[in-house]
Amino acid sequence: MLPQDRLSQIIQRFEFLEAKLNSGPAADEIARISREYADLKPVVSQINAWREAEDGIREAQAMLADPEMRELAEDELSRLRATLPELEHQLRIALLPKDAADARPAILEIRPGTGGDEAALFAGDLLNMYRRFSESRGWNFQLLELSESELGGVREAMARIEGEGVFARLKYESGVHRVQRVPETESGGRIHTSAATVAVLPEAEEVDIDIPATDIRIDTMRASGAGGQHVNTTDSAVRITHLPTGIIVTSSEKSQHQNRANAMAVLRARLYDMERMRVDSERAADRKSQVGSGDRSERIRTYNFPQGRMTDHRIGLTLYALDRIMAGDLTEITDALIAHDQAARLAVELG
Repeated sequence: MLPQDRLSQIIQRFEFLEAKLNSGPAADEIARISREYADLKPVVSQINAWREAEDGIREAQAMLADPEMRELAEDELSRLRATLPELEHQLRIALLPKDAADARPAILEIRPGTGGDEAALFAGDLLNMYRRFSESRGWNFQLLELSESELGGVREAMARIEGEGVFARLKYESGVHRVQRVPETESGGRIHTSAATVAVLPEAEEVDIDIPATDIRIDTMRASGAGGQHVNTTDSAVRITHLPTGIIVTSSEKSQHQNRANAMAVLRARLYDMERMRVDSERAADRKSQVGSGDRSERIRTYNFPQGRMTDHRIGLTLYALDRIMAGDLTEITDALIAHDQAARLAVELG
């Protein structure tokens, strides 16, 4: 049974927030109230749809006693009873506890793993894939740091992605991505296997993570690019070392002020993510079947170019659409990952 008291409380809260917005809340309340209202709106829509179906069934059952309305009532009962289970399922999903970070922008980090030059080239392909996916969804993709290899691959890349539902959709991308293909550097035509590591972190605000000035060391240095390209002639690059954890973050764009801001944003995101992982580990028993556990050492996906195949190992999804995927069409994959995670969490909620 669905928790009727909870459904009523949600609707009452939604109506209160709606009235508050219509009456003109204080300036310091607008953002908070608007955010909570937006979060509750799809839940209330699901509640109303389910309740309307329940009311329709009761009305149709009452009509069965009328000979003239009986046939119409039976048809309506059949239709509503067929749709009610799906409406209830969608409502249970809407009632699942929300990840507080889902609405945040994301920090994307990509680094080559095993495979040398080919791994760096694949890391560059992944960066382009996420950039195109972001553009297709109308998200803002801002490159924060890019260190290129001699062959045009990526030694390290960091980007900030902002838009509706960014972290909620991209958080399942964290882990080891493996590629199987004939490298551009291979003259013998042999298939090689290499890998790159992707990390997607929720952006943290200063109020989330307090970093005392005594906990960091900031160094400035001259930025350098691959093969002498993109070399700055001033010491504008910034490296921040977080002394308690040893985390090092660099940013080497043209503006030292912007580099410092970028590096601090990435550092906050990493520290915030560490805290999230610590809390998640305390709930590990309930999360074993979920795909969003954040284990960056786990091999999550294989991109097989000779066969044009992508396989996500966590959910057993295989798609023969590699060209389309590498061009940034990740919607089918991310939809499947979200649905799998929802199903796993729903199973835990239902015991």
